[in-house]
Amino acid sequence: MPAYQEHEITLASFAQIDAEIGEHSFTPAEYSVVRRVVHTTADFEFTQLLRFCHQPISAAIRALQQGVPIVTDVSMVAAGISTVVKRTWQSPIVAAVQQAPEQILPGQTRSAEGMRACIKANSGAVIAVGNAPTALLSLCEDIVSGQAQPALVIGAPVGFINVVESKQVLSALAVPHILVNGRKGGSAVAAAILNALMIWAWEQQP
Repeated sequence: MPAYQEHEITLASFAQIDAEIGEHSFTPAEYSVVRRVVHTTADFEFTQLLRFCHQPISAAIRALQQGVPIVTDVSMVAAGISTVVKRTWQSPIVAAVQQAPEQILPGQTRSAEGMRACIKANSGAVIAVGNAPTALLSLCEDIVSGQAQPALVIGAPVGFINVVESKQVLSALAVPHILVNGRKGGSAVAAAILNALMIWAWEQQP
């Protein structure tokens, strides 16, 4: 499979990132994710924050080859991956917040309710949370109860309320996942992780 064509400015940025990071302990696949997140954020702290658990790279490759949907918590993550999706796997993309019912139960959020709806309709999906910790918490609850069996979870919500706690819940689960420790994350980070995974998987095809 031909290499994914990057813009020359992106390649120059990657070269500078490589030089500044230097030696590291990431696998080539993991580093492709780390480097793209650093490129997106200009924040080298992500080299210390990203965690790869339960073989998420191989899980992503299998899922993408099978054409499973990609579920995101918010539309910004979906928008951030649309170009790479069109150039690679043509995967269906569903933003959970857009699937929320009109009537939200007291104490719930549109992203959490939408995530539950998406889980039921998209079994075995790749799921990325880049904004709403409530969506990640509801997803984790459904994984624990057996109602959800995602192929891969990307946990990168950003902020202060329930953000760290939601990531801690994900970290205790056996599902393949990539998470960003601490308060940092965001839609752009979640999209960068997904884009890196899609490009890596695309280039590994025979």
